[in-house]
Amino acid sequence: MIGSLWIRLRRGIERLITGQSLRSRLASLTGISVAAAVLLVGSTAYMSTRISLRDQLDREMLSAARTTAAIINSDIRNLDNLGPGLGTSQELLAVTTSTGETTQAGKQSLALVPAAGEIAVARMQHGHRARSVRLEDGQQYRLVSVPVRARDRTGQSQNYAILYARPLTSLGTTLNSLWLVIALSGLVGILTTTLTALWMAQTALMPVRRLSTAVKNVTQTDQLNPIRIYGRDDLGELTRSFNLMLKSLQTSREQQRQLIADAGHELRTPLTSMRTNIELLVADDKSGMLPEGARSEILDDVSAQLGEFSALVGDLVALTRDDHLQRQPERLDMSEVVEAALARAARRGPNITFHTSLESVPILGDASTLERAITNLLDNAVKFSPSDGEIWVELTSAGVLTIIDSGPGVADEDLPHIFDRFYRSDRARNTPGTGLGLAIVTHTVEAHGGSVRAGNQPGAGAKFTMRLPVLTFPESPLLPQGSLSP
Repeated sequence: MIGSLWIRLRRGIERLITGQSLRSRLASLTGISVAAAVLLVGSTAYMSTRISLRDQLDREMLSAARTTAAIINSDIRNLDNLGPGLGTSQELLAVTTSTGETTQAGKQSLALVPAAGEIAVARMQHGHRARSVRLEDGQQYRLVSVPVRARDRTGQSQNYAILYARPLTSLGTTLNSLWLVIALSGLVGILTTTLTALWMAQTALMPVRRLSTAVKNVTQTDQLNPIRIYGRDDLGELTRSFNLMLKSLQTSREQQRQLIADAGHELRTPLTSMRTNIELLVADDKSGMLPEGARSEILDDVSAQLGEFSALVGDLVALTRDDHLQRQPERLDMSEVVEAALARAARRGPNITFHTSLESVPILGDASTLERAITNLLDNAVKFSPSDGEIWVELTSAGVLTIIDSGPGVADEDLPHIFDRFYRSDRARNTPGTGLGLAIVTHTVEAHGGSVRAGNQPGAGAKFTMRLPVLTFPESPLLPQGSLSP
């Protein structure tokens, strides 16, 4: 029964707060909690006061009944001289025998009728009894009974019980006043607490509303303006985190725009050149305007431009693709990855001599993206070295890969920008390439938790140094899935 009532009450509360705003929910829950507390405290206070007042009334009535018993103890006929007047005119008095015969005192209009308990008190001449009764006038009375032994009208001693009653009107009035005070105080307390909770919720949720307004503004206006931070509490920390997200999103958007602009600029050159060559070939088909051998040169030029175009598209895809998010990093021997990249670079520079010193280095990562990054570094060394030059490749057990070519080196003004996307120095503008190779190296190495830097080697050419974290123990934790990117 109680469980079913509790379930219905809980469902009613859930229906009440469902669909409300967070501020209204907080105020409603606060009001409900205070109402429950007021109901519990008020009911407890009312019941304890009611019991205390009734016990006090019973003690007073028992004292008055024992006083009456002392008066009629010598002769039951003394009862005729009592009647109304023990305390108030509303008091009632009677005596009952052990057989239930009752004699009313004086000329009182209401009769007291004994129950089995009062008769038992008269018969046993021990203890007392108190109970509430409703008499013929419709009012509720409190009735007590105490034992007494007195002479009857014939002079014989018999067992009696004094029945003494008082109306509960004054007690009821006091309890009703108490209940009214509790109810009014509870209602005022509930209303005041609910309004206070509503105001506090409105004040406390102000940063949340500002944050919500900022999110809507970002969605509607596409402007990533930071939100003002008003405090150092949890909501202030939430606002700070949101501002960091907006800043990261703004940076990502700017990088995306820059990538699109740079890619469009780089794609425009080979497309324009191919279009011009193709228009010449079409015009030659119609008029035969090209001299002998020029058509083959144009076709070779178109083929080279297509190769450059394909390389550029491939590098752009490598920088933007998301398939690396599904690959799980694995334990690798970095020396094997470097050897695979050396094999590819040797095919592109058949006359170049490679001096290698490779130590076994256990690392955790993705073999394909690492091989591509190292190949880009080696291709860069091959491109700027003489056709019969030398390249030194060293891999130490500390996870440091050093590549030194025999080219002209990197100009000091180019060193800060050499890993930027589409950046090409003055020396590299007439050489084949897309300007994305070293940018791919940077992204790959940083995704593996390493670093790469460029410099010059005295007596040689450019020097590139790549550092990757070494897997010290086989039980080392894996990198987070999806952390590797080209």
